[in-house]
Amino acid sequence: MRVRGFSLLEILVVLAIIGLLVGLGVANLGGIFGGAQGSTAKLFVSESMKTPLTAYRIAMGDFPSTAEGLQALITRPANKGEKWFGPYVEASKLAADPWGEPYQYAYPGAHNKGGYDLWSKGPDKQSGTADDIGNWESAPAAK
Repeated sequence: MRVRGFSLLEILVVLAIIGLLVGLGVANLGGIFGGAQGSTAKLFVSESMKTPLTAYRIAMGDFPSTAEGLQALITRPANKGEKWFGPYVEASKLAADPWGEPYQYAYPGAHNKGGYDLWSKGPDKQSGTADDIGNWESAPAAK
């Protein structure tokens, strides 16, 4: 009776194929998570902060200034304290964007005339670059 097993070469070939499949899977997951980070940032700047900022505007008569920033939603501004009915967000600390950077805020906005600009600096962590994710409409892609 002869017992037949796998040769070392056959085992190495199978391990190489498994390694290739794992590598492809990890590469695809990286793309999925990268897209999810951008979607998360876009949702935050476009929708999540709209209600707290509008509530602040109703109570105070205007959006927080650039100098006051989003911190005015959590902490009573020194010179406007009598009308402030906050905090307007539940967290005791402002959320960071998916890349660990603070969200940027400006009022009046450069992109939203008469409104505020709220944006993430994006994956490159540099403000004013093409990968910024803001509450404004992106310019159409050049053809």
